[in-house]
Amino acid sequence: MNEKKWLADQFEANRAHLRAAAYRMLGSRSEAEDAVQEAWLRLNRADTTDVGNLGGWLTTVVARICLDMLRARKTRREQPLEMPVHAAIADPAHDPERDAAFAESVGVALLVVLQTLAPAERVAFVLHDMFDLPFDEIAPIIGRSSAAARQLASRARRRVQGTDEAPDVDFGRKRTIAEAFLTASRNGDLEALLAVLSPDVVFRPDATAARFGPFGGRRGASEVAELFKGRAQAAEAALVDGEVGFIVRIKDELRVVVTLTIADGKVTVIDAFADPDYLEHVDYSVLSS
Repeated sequence: MNEKKWLADQFEANRAHLRAAAYRMLGSRSEAEDAVQEAWLRLNRADTTDVGNLGGWLTTVVARICLDMLRARKTRREQPLEMPVHAAIADPAHDPERDAAFAESVGVALLVVLQTLAPAERVAFVLHDMFDLPFDEIAPIIGRSSAAARQLASRARRRVQGTDEAPDVDFGRKRTIAEAFLTASRNGDLEALLAVLSPDVVFRPDATAARFGPFGGRRGASEVAELFKGRAQAAEAALVDGEVGFIVRIKDELRVVVTLTIADGKVTVIDAFADPDYLEHVDYSVLSS
């Protein structure tokens, strides 16, 4: 069997899986078909000699295509599910019995909830909770760390399960701590900084952020407090991928994004991102004072 025929057979064997994954991420039959077709085109252009798991490779490719489509949809104001929803799922051009079973397996209610998630949240949730992909494999697809991918999926899961109220109650406290951190940093108030930092707090800048100054990784409240004392002058409190943090913009251009991991009333981890690709795709909104 020649290689092209073998690839075509393997792709067809995975088509149903890829279509289901794309549909859950996009909520649109036509866009899911487009994503799968694009994956086929990329497969034909790619060198798969060293690919040990073609099914996994194709899932990754489809996920990246879907993420790009979701982000593009978001920038042009996301379109709703193809309506009516039942008609979108039960396409008369396809086998009605198969489509009915497919609609039931996906769940109209689930699709509606998924539409409310940010692109990275949606992809992380679908890949992990529905297709058992490990977070270490999801992370490079969505351009986040494994821990961030886990957090995105967890938040999405709460919303899907309708249990987002408890985290929202906690949000006010987290925001207060984040704003206290920013105020102490701007004022150079070392004692106030130490008051909101966990004793073993960790500061983790990405490679680009680390080049902006003496911002290498630090550990411990004393080191981190000294690092941030007198800084954050241009920082704005923000919601970053659904979590509290802050951003730095220069002439309206996003330059740095910082996320704060808060537990038991203290900041435990500070992550700083300045990689241009990350900044291009990060979901954030400034918190009004």
